[in-house]
Amino acid sequence: MTVQMTATTAQARNPMDDDDRYRVVVARDKSFDGAFIVAVRTTGVYCRPYCPSRTPKRENVSFFQTPEQARTAGYRACRRCKPDESAAPDPRLDAVRAACRAIESAEDECPSLEALGAAAGLSPFHLQRSFKAVMGISPRQYWDARRLGKLKQNLKSGEGVAMALYGAGYGSSSRLYEKAGAQLGMTPASYGKGGEGAVIAYAFADTALGRVIVGATKTGICFVGIGDSDESLVDELRGDFPNATLAADPGGLGESLGEVAGMLEGREPHADLPLDIRGTAFQRQVWQALTDIPMGETRTYADLAAAIGKPKAIRAVGSACANNPVSLIVPCHRAIGTDGTLRGYRWGLERKRKLIDTEVRAADRAAEK
Repeated sequence: MTVQMTATTAQARNPMDDDDRYRVVVARDKSFDGAFIVAVRTTGVYCRPYCPSRTPKRENVSFFQTPEQARTAGYRACRRCKPDESAAPDPRLDAVRAACRAIESAEDECPSLEALGAAAGLSPFHLQRSFKAVMGISPRQYWDARRLGKLKQNLKSGEGVAMALYGAGYGSSSRLYEKAGAQLGMTPASYGKGGEGAVIAYAFADTALGRVIVGATKTGICFVGIGDSDESLVDELRGDFPNATLAADPGGLGESLGEVAGMLEGREPHADLPLDIRGTAFQRQVWQALTDIPMGETRTYADLAAAIGKPKAIRAVGSACANNPVSLIVPCHRAIGTDGTLRGYRWGLERKRKLIDTEVRAADRAAEK
């Protein structure tokens, strides 16, 4: 037990990459038992780092933090090293889950860090740090996202604005309307009516992958699509915002359109590109994880689920990718199946393949400079 804790502590201080982990596997270093799990694609099993079975090739190996993550990705436990027997609970995850339950059960206001820390068994400081590390957002941001999600559900179900507001936990309508532009991109009444009253400007560009459309509210880009015709792309935009007013504005969107078109040539988007996208706290976590994938690389849906601390939510991750409204800017094309195959993409698998290939070449050119 002492050896396992020492290895894990060393790993926390000096984070390992996958090449480091593979060297541990080759050395069959028992001191790293419990630090990570090794999954072998060719056999479909997952093992402890020091498993006595034949050492797999580097290209056939994936790594997971826990056996649960490996099982969720479709692997089964090795019968020789029995990795499930070394599984241990993660106190940090348990603490964050307790804090989330406390936030979700609160009705009128976000619980204080002191109250959340008490629920989680941590000091306020450690609760805040652990929550951000696991969830990717602060407890307050999680509260805001949950409340906004309830509001959207209430509005879409047909409730009046006042009832939807108070049912979602907003103490006054003025507090919501102050943030409506940033959070909804339109007034609450318009959002509840499919964007009625909102104005979305749009413009097109020719690219190697076809026509690209960019739609934007006054807050920022709310839609990016790739297709074969302008008419079909406008139909896609209208489908997402059925009651908004759509207005062609090629001149006004020139800079944003150029940024998006450049991404199809393997250029990273500008960090300050304004966005107006709406999503649940979970969707925003997935979209952030997608944005964190370096150009030229891909991640499996299981990898993304593990990255946001929800290893069993692979299907939900896939759904969040499918519901990404700003393709390219949030690079959902970098998400692939566990077996390395390309899975569903709103704009077609052939475009997804070409996007990945273009980014790989761009990354290789950048590395050569």
